[in-house]
Amino acid sequence: MAHPDAAPLLPPRWGTPWGRALRRRAAAGLALVLGLLLAGVIAVAPAAAEFSGVDYTLTNQSEKDFHGQNLANTSFAGAVGRRADFSGANLHGAILTQGAFPEADFRGADLGDVLMDKVDFSRADFTGAVLRGVIASGSSFNGAIITDADFTDALLDRADQRALCREASGTNPITGADTRLSLGCS
Repeated sequence: MAHPDAAPLLPPRWGTPWGRALRRRAAAGLALVLGLLLAGVIAVAPAAAEFSGVDYTLTNQSEKDFHGQNLANTSFAGAVGRRADFSGANLHGAILTQGAFPEADFRGADLGDVLMDKVDFSRADFTGAVLRGVIASGSSFNGAIITDADFTDALLDRADQRALCREASGTNPITGADTRLSLGCS
């Protein structure tokens, strides 16, 4: 139990006239926000985005034709898509995690913000694809074609980044990004 004469446990400046005024304003602001929330004037966004795409989770999509399709926010988690055709498709925000897409065709596809960690992309073709903001840790790009691809802000394992830099060339026709620069090649 604290001694009755003990100072309150506040930062040293909070006891000054300026600090007391700041505390009053913060309390008033908090009360206003809480009041607006309770009155329904301020809406709170849902905690997680709703799934809006098709669910191909744990399915076999080998040699399927998805050419030019709108597959934004679609889940291919754990799916197999050997030699599947995703050329020109919109896969923005899709989930490909723990899938296998060897020899798949992603030429000119929008793969922006795709979760593609632990995916086998061996010998896949990403010519002219946009891979901005992808998360591809633990994925394999062994033998992948990445000419004119844009990897701006992509999260890649360092070993994959170095391997991709050995093959990187060109400029993405959609974003204008230089492939080598987007990968951070030295």
